[in-house]
Amino acid sequence: MLSELAAIVAPIYVTIGLGYGWRRSGRAWDRALVTDLVMTIGAPCLVFSSLAAMDVDPRAMAEMALASLAALVALGVLAALVLRVAGLPATSFLAPIVFPNSGNMGLPVCLFAFGAEGLALAVCFFAVATFGQYSAGIWIWQGRISGGELLRTPLTWSVALAVAIVVFELPVPTWILRTTEMIGGLTIPLMQFSLGVSLVGLEVAKLPRSLALSLLRLGLGLAVGWALAVAFGLTGAARGVLILDCSMPVAVLNYLLAERYQRSPSEVASLVLLSTLISLVSLPLILAWVL
Repeated sequence: MLSELAAIVAPIYVTIGLGYGWRRSGRAWDRALVTDLVMTIGAPCLVFSSLAAMDVDPRAMAEMALASLAALVALGVLAALVLRVAGLPATSFLAPIVFPNSGNMGLPVCLFAFGAEGLALAVCFFAVATFGQYSAGIWIWQGRISGGELLRTPLTWSVALAVAIVVFELPVPTWILRTTEMIGGLTIPLMQFSLGVSLVGLEVAKLPRSLALSLLRLGLGLAVGWALAVAFGLTGAARGVLILDCSMPVAVLNYLLAERYQRSPSEVASLVLLSTLISLVSLPLILAWVL
């Protein structure tokens, strides 16, 4: 079991470590360029190629999408209640607790743990979470509803196209699948490397509160993922992917949005850093359980 766990998490930790070491050494890193490259080209190609060429029952994908949406809603309701009782602003801390790092860490973990099926299911969760981040998430950060961010996100159109292909069983030329698969292949390592780079600039602010909220993100995510896996009757890879993705640390995108809208960015940075560090221990334990 230990060698199996090492085979899953070691490539992820090494790549994150390389990114951290790269930035610590003073080497240049254009975060805006890499983020645009991943979100505008890499991730849409990865999502399209994974969904259009998936060897997974479309009904299983639909069930995963519904379970993912239910998980985000449940996390939102429960986290809002906890923040209200604690007297903390939802505009700063609700999104970090609701939206896990289903991209940088979720995709590779599910790929290495469950293979191509796990990646397809994890892509489904990632797509739902990204939609939520650019719709309800922007509303939380900004304080008003706007669909502009969602419509301007290429991921929206890649998912819509892939779903249409699956539903209507449309043929996709081999060259398109191979091209999007090749381009999408850069996404996962770039996301991991970028996560390592991002950790260099983050510092811990208000340690007790940041630690408590980080544990809330991980613990609440695990509880919700497990409860919904039982409620939806998920088994095998679907059960594992839902639990793992819900249990991921705070997504780095939350910090970028907190900076953009000036919603306690230093504390959100602390949540990203602490939850990621804690997950270095919690993730292998959860993996051992779901496997």
